[in-house]
Amino acid sequence: MREKCGVFGIYSQQGRNDSYCAAMSYMGLMALQHRGQEACGIAVNRTRELYFHKNQGLVNEVFNDEIISKLTGQMAIGHVHYSTVGGSRKENAQPLVLNYAKGSLAIAHNGSIINAQELKREYEQTGAIYQTTSDTEIIAYTIARQRIAAGSIEKAVLAAMRIIKGAYSLILLSPNKFIAARDPLGMRPLCMGRKDDGSVVVASESCALDAVGAEFWRDIEPGEVIVIENGELRSDKSLCGNLSKLCIFEYIYFARPDSVISGQLVNDSRRIAGRMLAKSFPVDADIVIDVPDSGTPSALGYAEESGIAFEQGFGKNRYVGRTFIRPDQLSREGAVRLKLNPMRKYIEGKRVIMVDDSVVRGTTMGIIIKMLRDIGAKEVHLRISSPPFLWPCYYGTDVSGIDQLISKNYNIKELCKIFNADSLAFLKLEDLQNIIPNAQGDNLGFCKACFTGEYPVM
Repeated sequence: MREKCGVFGIYSQQGRNDSYCAAMSYMGLMALQHRGQEACGIAVNRTRELYFHKNQGLVNEVFNDEIISKLTGQMAIGHVHYSTVGGSRKENAQPLVLNYAKGSLAIAHNGSIINAQELKREYEQTGAIYQTTSDTEIIAYTIARQRIAAGSIEKAVLAAMRIIKGAYSLILLSPNKFIAARDPLGMRPLCMGRKDDGSVVVASESCALDAVGAEFWRDIEPGEVIVIENGELRSDKSLCGNLSKLCIFEYIYFARPDSVISGQLVNDSRRIAGRMLAKSFPVDADIVIDVPDSGTPSALGYAEESGIAFEQGFGKNRYVGRTFIRPDQLSREGAVRLKLNPMRKYIEGKRVIMVDDSVVRGTTMGIIIKMLRDIGAKEVHLRISSPPFLWPCYYGTDVSGIDQLISKNYNIKELCKIFNADSLAFLKLEDLQNIIPNAQGDNLGFCKACFTGEYPVM
């Protein structure tokens, strides 16, 4: 398994048949680019038919004005892709568009289906032929099979949700319906908003709503299915339960800092984590620096709580992708020096506290600390604003084996030696819940399996 993706969709109440929805989707996907950098795509409906364009690459590489102008329709869905199941292949780009006995369907998916291989083998026994290696195709097949007996596409989606297991936020188009759905545990975020012209927008994060000028409306509830048809929105909550397990890592690393998820501003969560680190693990030092960008709010929080000056320790090349979500280990290591450049003026001769959001494989940490040592850092104290990553994630994160988790295989003293750090401390597990003081929602809970090994669904 790989890492997360991002989904975006819009339904125009104006009955438009121009490229407005595609253009809004382009803007929304640009705002969600951090969630996936391997591929992207947009699908629209036009005269009860579905049209799409997708390819490998960043959003601004795959689309241009000419392509957008041809994607006309009243509804659109989009996707930014990083491999979940199946690897980085052109055919795995989404939205996935297929024709079946009852018509056509476009689907965009964020998450990972843990019983995908079981379902795949079952469908193969009845003659299924696959075009991709993605678990999204398994979702689409499941919906298509259920649609044969179901009275509507939304009933087929609900039936499929009783079969597939795992984490998923879905946006679908049929020729005349716009559908959004979230898994019954709400493990991946999904929210919706409204524009002044009445358009309804659905996205993985609220930052995408902001990007298209939509006002945040509410989060889609775990297990909820939203259907928009002929301008009317209806909600089915028959699969909504009494338990929620939103991925806590959204607040630590995945989401953009300006996104609000379940009522909690992500930036505030990261800043609170830094303050807790400073309280629990103080150290005498001259400056606090961040590993940009997701480590920046926590570093600011650490500096505020400790009273030690914050300095921007690294210049960042923002044209290099996030190293955690690169598809292979070699390119992840090679990207570090291209991406980060330490500032000698602030580092040389100083005792440095460096704050980062997490340590997963640990591949880059030693390289970064060596860069600081090379320009004259006197001491380097490493502070991590999340607990040790000890267990693999089966819900759409690029960590599928314990052998990849450096904190599982080495203790703090050993990690200090491996990283060449003077000291190392992680956020306490018991403090994790306290980074989300403003989170709201009925029976709102969080998946912390990567830290605890307690998996909500298997």
